[in-house]
Amino acid sequence: MKSTLRGLMFVAASASLAACLSTPAIALADDTPNPCDALKRIVAAAPDGFTSLRPDDGKAVARPYGHDAHCAVKTGTYSCTWTNGTNEGANAGSAADALQGVAADIAACLPDATHDQNSPGRQHFYLGARGQRTQITAMTDGAGKLTLAVSGK
Repeated sequence: MKSTLRGLMFVAASASLAACLSTPAIALADDTPNPCDALKRIVAAAPDGFTSLRPDDGKAVARPYGHDAHCAVKTGTYSCTWTNGTNEGANAGSAADALQGVAADIAACLPDATHDQNSPGRQHFYLGARGQRTQITAMTDGAGKLTLAVSGK
């Protein structure tokens, strides 16, 4: 009787393990792109003129605040513009509040960045020595839009 019970338990455990291993991975909320990872990737791409970036690479920076980010490289600057509060769970406060949130993200994700301008409509940071700096600017763009612009030399 004991060996039959052990055999059944072994079969059940094996079947459970096989089911777990054959089930495709499930995307969890934690799998969404991280604003810090996106900021670091953008800043790291500045020295090469952002040639390694795609337009979607910056969208994760905007995701906590809006879902309609449009990003592009233009004349040596990688920029993303989005509407504040355009997705469920996004910051529904003012664009100025969202700007403060973006600035806090930049400061937390890039601790070596110098924060040299803090105004209600514009936040500016830089990394690197003069002449080789990466400039990071977050600003409001009208009543409900925000723009993040990163440029490098």
